[in-house]
Amino acid sequence: MNKILIIIQREYLSRVKNKRFLLTTILTPLLMVLFFVGATYFAIQGKEDHKIAVVDQNGFFKGNLENTTHILFEFPEAVDTTNYIQKGYTDILLIPEFKGTEKINYIIRSKKRIGLTTEEAISRKIDEAIEDKMLQDAGIQRAQLDSIREKSQFAELKSLEEQGDTAQESNAALSYGIGFGSGMLIYITMFIYGAMVMRGVMEEKTNRIAEVMVSSVKPFQLMLGKIIGIGAVGLTQFLMWIILVVGLMAAAQFLIPHEVLDQVNTLKQYNGQIPAGGMMQAGDTAQNIYKIQHTMSTANWPLIIGCFIFYFLGGYLFYASLFAAVGSVVNEDPQDAQSLMMPITMPIIFSFIIMTNAVQNPGTPIATWASIIPFSSPMVMMARIAYGVPGTVAYWELIVSMLSLVGGFLLTTWLSAKIYRTGILMYGKKVSWKEMGKWAFRKN
Repeated sequence: MNKILIIIQREYLSRVKNKRFLLTTILTPLLMVLFFVGATYFAIQGKEDHKIAVVDQNGFFKGNLENTTHILFEFPEAVDTTNYIQKGYTDILLIPEFKGTEKINYIIRSKKRIGLTTEEAISRKIDEAIEDKMLQDAGIQRAQLDSIREKSQFAELKSLEEQGDTAQESNAALSYGIGFGSGMLIYITMFIYGAMVMRGVMEEKTNRIAEVMVSSVKPFQLMLGKIIGIGAVGLTQFLMWIILVVGLMAAAQFLIPHEVLDQVNTLKQYNGQIPAGGMMQAGDTAQNIYKIQHTMSTANWPLIIGCFIFYFLGGYLFYASLFAAVGSVVNEDPQDAQSLMMPITMPIIFSFIIMTNAVQNPGTPIATWASIIPFSSPMVMMARIAYGVPGTVAYWELIVSMLSLVGGFLLTTWLSAKIYRTGILMYGKKVSWKEMGKWAFRKN
């Protein structure tokens, strides 16, 4: 046991003391924020502007066809398909005469093919213009209809999850975000840290360090120490991220004006609604802060964080042992590692695909069973847990899932250790999965 602890300590400290570890731990959250901000910015700025000349044979589109931020409709004279580019238009929209409600095609011509979202936006605006005309013919003005719609938006859906004799408020958008984010993190880290284990084993084997180490420790102890040590590095990184996020949120409280915090506290006291006769009214900033805090409070964070740590460690240990087995049989050809990794990486990818569906439909049979099977449970169960326990996920499902993952880890570690014991000292020979299977299941 002492030898395993020594190996764990060596693997852990050699990576934690590395400057790259500190840089990635601090920079990764910032880079993720910059990535989402940048993606949003480019999604907004990347839209093309279209100046469209409209040729209307019906005569009512001019007053009903509304412009958008990136689409401008104009109704010029003497513009046709031969000269619209020279007149400064990017596209020309040809709308034939409508004959009652008979289906008819309208055409948009361009020098460049327009994008799908732009095409859908143009089609939607034309449908709205036709709707406006029909409303006007029926004696209803669009302004009246918009006023009615705006005034009718006073009802708000509140979702409650039954928990025995009580019911607790839930939020589907928050559950989706937590479930998808947790599953994505586990998906990424299983690849990163699993590959780290494999590369570490390969380097020790090719440098002949493993020969020296196995003279004093058993191959199983060496493999287990390496897996646990690198896993502890990943867990340390996650805990540091949690501390960093909590610290930034606490520091942000000092930047909020005292008056706004008083309004937020008042909203909490009256459950989001200040009485009409109250002396103080909440501003938009206070209401937004209250909504964010209230939404975040609907999640069971102790359960989510605890399960995330368990499934991160369980999923990592389950797959890292397989990555270690592959690393032990690879010599110096990286192509051998890629071919042997395929049976390991494919279940991870399939699990991610199932997770993307389970995070939207957590109660389906495939989501339920995939959250129990150890090959896919780390990602899929986290996608379902965010929706509530014992509501969406029954206690027996969570217990069986955890036990099967522990059992799966013990099984893969046992089989991988038998492969590792033979492969770590074998040089100059390409090994297939068939031969690795013989090593894993032989009796001695």
